[in-house]
Amino acid sequence: MASSSTSEALSTVASKAAEKRLLTVLCFLAINLIWGSTYLAIRYAVETIPPLYAAGFRHLCGGSILLAWALAKGIRPTWKQIRASVVIGFFFFLMGHGSLHWAEQVVPSGFSALLIAVEPIFVFLLSSAAARVWKLNVMLLAGILLGLVGVGLLVGDTAHAGHRLMTGAIMILVGAFSWSTGIIYSRRSHLSGNPLLLSALSLLAGAVMLLLAGTVLGEARGFSLSQVSHRSFMALAYLIVFGSVIAFSAYNWLLEHFSPTLVSTHTYVNPVVAVILGWAFAGEAITLRVGLAAAMVVAAVVLVDRGTNRLHHLR
Repeated sequence: MASSSTSEALSTVASKAAEKRLLTVLCFLAINLIWGSTYLAIRYAVETIPPLYAAGFRHLCGGSILLAWALAKGIRPTWKQIRASVVIGFFFFLMGHGSLHWAEQVVPSGFSALLIAVEPIFVFLLSSAAARVWKLNVMLLAGILLGLVGVGLLVGDTAHAGHRLMTGAIMILVGAFSWSTGIIYSRRSHLSGNPLLLSALSLLAGAVMLLLAGTVLGEARGFSLSQVSHRSFMALAYLIVFGSVIAFSAYNWLLEHFSPTLVSTHTYVNPVVAVILGWAFAGEAITLRVGLAAAMVVAAVVLVDRGTNRLHHLR
């Protein structure tokens, strides 16, 4: 009898371990593949939907789903959380995603992902400036320099391609800088609370600002739902369900079970996925210059991440 109970217990433990392994694999696939594919989805969405409206509707729907989920779990926001979410919504979604959605009207999706990939460099520089403490090691310095050269190659590649493309590339970098500023603010604000609720609130705050900005800038003039193509509609639905809800939920689950360093490895993979998908499905050219810049940017992100971790271990 005891032997039978022990066997059943061991079987249950093994089954749960297998389920966790499967869930872990699926979650890592989600944040690597889904977030890497959102750049192409954005490009398709803004083909027939005004860019700020596309970003606004995306985050309005995603934030509403997440807020309903949080409320159903009995989680309630405080005024301090709401105020902080407005600030984060401004930096992350109005400036960060608004500029990205606008730029992808002209900038290839893979190209956009490579420019966004330099965010860890901005985060390190801004956090050092905010703390007024500058600590460098060989890895960090090499990563920063390599990243700057890679971005220079990418932006320089747009110089001969027209004013709009170069303006779009610069706007993406402005958005990446804004997103990095939001990260520094969220860290220094010491705002505690449920990540699900805080993300829902910031998504909704950003959505309101994006929709207001789009209206003020005239995106409503001449726009009607009948003009939205099937591809744009499906891309927007994909961004809402997969990009905002599924991948975000997977990201939160991974942060609860694994170190942030391991989870953050998606920043190396996302631009590679975006470049491959842009080439395979949207006919985006991968020139020698773009390929070299891509290798530099990805290597730079790896070096900055490893260099930052070494600084933390030395404390």
